[in-house]
Amino acid sequence: MSIYVILTIIFFIASVIGLWGMFEKAGEPGWKILIPLYNFYVWLKIIDKPLWWYIFLLIPFINVFTVMLMVVEFLKNFHKFSLGQQALAVIFPYIYLPYLGFSKKETYTATSELPKIRKTWIREWVDAIIFAVIAATIIRTFLVEAYTIPTSSMEKSMLVGDFLFVSKIAYGPKVPNTPLSVPFMHHSFPGTNIKSYVEWIKLPYYRFPGLSEIERKDVVVFNFPAGDTVVTNFPAQTYSSIVRQVGREAVWNNPQQFGEVIYRPVDKRENYVKRCVAMPGDTLEIVNQHLYINNKKQEKPENAQFRYRVTTKGGPIHPRILDKNNITEGDTLDPSFTEFIYVMTDEAKNSIEKLPIVKSVDSIVQKKGQWREAIFPHDPNYQWTLDNFGPLYIPEKGKTININTQNIVLYERIIDVYERNDLDIRDSKIFINGEEADTYTFKMDYFWMMGDNRHNSLDSRYWGFVPMNHIVGKASFVWLSLDYSKRGFDKIRFNKMFRPVR
Repeated sequence: MSIYVILTIIFFIASVIGLWGMFEKAGEPGWKILIPLYNFYVWLKIIDKPLWWYIFLLIPFINVFTVMLMVVEFLKNFHKFSLGQQALAVIFPYIYLPYLGFSKKETYTATSELPKIRKTWIREWVDAIIFAVIAATIIRTFLVEAYTIPTSSMEKSMLVGDFLFVSKIAYGPKVPNTPLSVPFMHHSFPGTNIKSYVEWIKLPYYRFPGLSEIERKDVVVFNFPAGDTVVTNFPAQTYSSIVRQVGREAVWNNPQQFGEVIYRPVDKRENYVKRCVAMPGDTLEIVNQHLYINNKKQEKPENAQFRYRVTTKGGPIHPRILDKNNITEGDTLDPSFTEFIYVMTDEAKNSIEKLPIVKSVDSIVQKKGQWREAIFPHDPNYQWTLDNFGPLYIPEKGKTININTQNIVLYERIIDVYERNDLDIRDSKIFINGEEADTYTFKMDYFWMMGDNRHNSLDSRYWGFVPMNHIVGKASFVWLSLDYSKRGFDKIRFNKMFRPVR
């Protein structure tokens, strides 16, 4: 049983004991607090609130906020009107409620007999702001949060400038690792490298039950696994990629060139959005751009894009035709303007092939011999590319695999960083926590994420697996879509608004 479960049970029992005493002071038998559903009906009667509040008590996570409001209203019956007292009761109900319920100094007054408290306009504004901040924080932490799409890695499924809602209740919301942070700021104050959070209190990973499990093909938002360490002067590059290029000593010993090296806890790492293509226990392989899971060829996402070499009979394709086919990425290959590279969906590719000006359209496939060190696992023994990758086993919680000096590069970050073991390789032997090992049992589930824009996506093919504790939520629908040009904001894409994410 986890520490969260134990503490939750203790806090719940203490809060119920406190409400038992408060019910009795209000003239209701204390045992009524023990009867599910009926207890809230009695509570609403005591604090003289309309029964339609009961609706909010039936909505997951909204009910948490509603109970907080009911606690605040109940406090007023005990003449606790100050913000400090109310905040104390909401944050520490398992301490404050038993005190009110059983302290002989504290007495109950019916709502109808309470004195009318006239608030100053300052107090009214302060109460409203605090209420709004608490409500918004609870909603974005446990229910839903808004995100924007900054890159084209999911084009055309999601566009640069799309604003989407991400459901955190879909897979179950996480307890924040760093609960002490400035509201509405992710990891830094805008335009600075100053942390917007403090690490005085660090909470271990815990996920509440969700409405569903992650499924293959889901579009998922997650904390960037390789974003645990950041070099402030090169925020767009991962720390590990910079170290591979120039060496660790150069990064740490040249702060003027590279800036500060910052470590970020899981919940403060950058948020990425990709499509889940492989689940825990799957074996993934990419053969000439075709994705295989457990040796079964997978259908491409509806809007998947790849790079093609387009050869024309002379001159470029007219921009209007490109716009009509929604082709937004391309480049010229030769000065004679007869060869071009375009990023296209299958539909756009079939349309371009039929143009009289077009000679041929050829897929650009990266063969295994075209390996670059940037591709996971960054080892010449695995010369994989974006288009020819694997086979690779995706770790599943509780599963044991054989490990050796050849395949350890595939899972060393999992063993060492994500699952916090002391991994050491010496004399062609592997040591985990000081003991020689030839097997390893995974403690978490892992996923493989890829962008639909397969040749322009910084995804798992570059940095590896996504641990379960990095999963934020499920991309649900786009509520706003803004089109940008080189000059900046251009227009609102009304036809792309309020669409579900598929």
